[in-house]
Amino acid sequence: MPDHAHSTDPAVQAQLDRLTALSPGRDILGLERIAELCRRLGDPQHHLPPVFHVAGTNGKGSTCAFLRAAIEAQGLTAHVYSSPHLVRFNERIRLAGTLIDDALLTALLTEVLDAAHDLQASFFEVTTAAAFLAFARAPVDACIVEVGLGGRLDATNVIAAPTVCGIASLGIDHEAFLLAPEADVPAPPHDRIAFEKAGIAKPGAPLVTQAYPASMRAVIAARAAAVGASLVDRGTAWDARVVDGRLAYRDARGALDLPLPAMAGAHQADNAALAVAMLRHQHAVRIDEAALSAAMTRATWPARMQQLGAGPLTALLPPSTTVWLDGGHNPDAGVALSRALEGVATLHIVCGLLSNKNAMGFLRPFADRIATFSAVPIRGHEHHDPKDLCWWVQDGLGIVDARPCDNVPTALRQLADAPGDVLICGSLYLAGEVLAANDEIPA
Repeated sequence: MPDHAHSTDPAVQAQLDRLTALSPGRDILGLERIAELCRRLGDPQHHLPPVFHVAGTNGKGSTCAFLRAAIEAQGLTAHVYSSPHLVRFNERIRLAGTLIDDALLTALLTEVLDAAHDLQASFFEVTTAAAFLAFARAPVDACIVEVGLGGRLDATNVIAAPTVCGIASLGIDHEAFLLAPEADVPAPPHDRIAFEKAGIAKPGAPLVTQAYPASMRAVIAARAAAVGASLVDRGTAWDARVVDGRLAYRDARGALDLPLPAMAGAHQADNAALAVAMLRHQHAVRIDEAALSAAMTRATWPARMQQLGAGPLTALLPPSTTVWLDGGHNPDAGVALSRALEGVATLHIVCGLLSNKNAMGFLRPFADRIATFSAVPIRGHEHHDPKDLCWWVQDGLGIVDARPCDNVPTALRQLADAPGDVLICGSLYLAGEVLAANDEIPA
């Protein structure tokens, strides 16, 4: 699915229009174009503050949020590069804690697009180069970079010497890109995913990972050894678990007793623990235990089990209704949602899914909580037809009350007299629409 963006600032929009015209209009993996583009720009990726590079199928954005919260709780500053944006393109580039402003964004996109005029660079490659330029020109204490797609051939992987790399939860997503057959790579799907994500490993940099099945761990360990990265894996070099409402973390340096994350969902404890392990296994940025504790309660990441506040959308429902928003869209995200919904008897689901997503794989883990199901389209993107989604959940999951709707407001109006909480889910693009409509713009 190609990325795209719109801006209310005319100067930014002019450059986004240029980007749409110049790029091939689809995701492209490979480092040749981004390497050449960065060369033309003076190789900013070689002049970044200490880099925390994070890959993963699910949880990498939340891990980056915990990293940022800990660094800032220490009184330090960090740049953050993340994707996709939810409402504003500016969300992708955060400079020393603040989203990039329109004037600087316009100048950077102009500079990068001028350099990329004949490269057919993708949307993500141009954005990555712009972020690296911004980061190289504004000194801070650390730089947090989220992988866009995969790892090995992702545009962010032109970073040659990260301070530490991390791999969050792994699962199947973006199969068309990451499971295409190539010589000398693992064939089983999950092992192939592990191979691609572990491609961010770099010589001398710790590669901090979650716990994975044995075959996936072996693939990652082999990739780390091949490039001279030290493997710091959960269950061996570090571990964490929830004990009596606290996060108990331990590694060779000792044990930590931390608060549980304020972010909703049991899976956030795992993401927070990975961030702690990354910070504890690098030496460029000193973070003490008090900052790690503060990060647990300060970290936020929009559209990840986010409870919506008062706004035009939530006003369509009774005041007592809790409305959750989550952008998860693959089977592992469905499992995480199921865990997050423990204790919730039934929910009214409003769902939209891109056409390249496994709808039943995503919905099945929490199907027993679904009281009603409303399917909606995702504007501007190829998506599963809402009528098809309704048929699938009726036929495959036994959910009788399933209805297609034109949009989220229509779906919510139909729930105005139905008791119970609401979960809007299935796509980060849909989440962006919801946040904009409810006047909750990420800042």
